[in-house]
Amino acid sequence: MTNPDLKPPIVVVFGSINMDLVVRCHSLPVGGQTITADSASEVCGGKGANQAVAAAKAGGDVQMIGRVGDDAFAQRLLANLRDHQVNTVAVSQTKNCASGLAIVAVEA
Repeated sequence: MTNPDLKPPIVVVFGSINMDLVVRCHSLPVGGQTITADSASEVCGGKGANQAVAAAKAGGDVQMIGRVGDDAFAQRLLANLRDHQVNTVAVSQTKNCASGLAIVAVEA
């Protein structure tokens, strides 16, 4: 039985908020090798952002503290956090700066 008076835990996450560019390829490159990707996708990520979303999905009252740029990725990253009920009031936007980008190669 759950207690209706029990408030969700407050979770504060400090961490990265990045756009992940996930590329799938037949094999991972070795030093100096150029390969082509079979597919690529953009996925909202960053260690901090991923933890914040997971905590919110688990029922936490989540506050994210981090920084993004002022580019198109920033808008998508912030929207993703908000869509998952993560409070972004403490996420700063840096003018004339790109948001973090991670390239993730997946051998498929």
